[in-house]
Order: sequence, then C-alpha cells, then structure tokens
Amino acid sequence: MYYIYLIQNKKNKRLYYGYTSNLRRRFKEHNKNGVWELIYYEAYRSVEDAIKRERKLKDYGQARTHLKRRLSKSLLK
Repeated sequence: MYYIYLIQNKKNKRLYYGYTSNLRRRFKEHNKNGVWELIYYEAYRSVEDAIKRERKLKDYGQARTHLKRRLSKSLLK
C-alpha cells in the first residue's frame, strides 16, 4: 500500500503533504525534526496513484481547498 498524508506542525501550524509506502516510519522521521500531528491520510494500491494525488494536493489549490473543507475545522486549528 501507498499513502498520501497530511501532517500539521504543532508549534507553527504549518501543513505538509507527502506520500510514502510506510506511514509509521515516515511519521517518525518527520517527528525527529519537530512536533507533527497526523491529520489525514488516504491509502492507494499503486505508487502512481499516490504520487498523482500528492501532486494534486501540492500543485492545485482547488484540490487542497476541497480537502480542507472536508476536514473538520477542529483538526486544522
């Protein structure tokens, strides 16, 4: 499985979108450089689909805006 994920820095509230084949390992790597909280993730069977979705979230404001609307405002403080 491949995952796209959204994490938020607990200190400065910055958001980060990424993809990985090992979500737990990647989350631990992020937390070596700060305090991050996993906000959201999606699972995909193919790496191509995960990369395509990550690109949409990073490159297209409309996809990012739609995802933020879907998430509860309490998650994205």
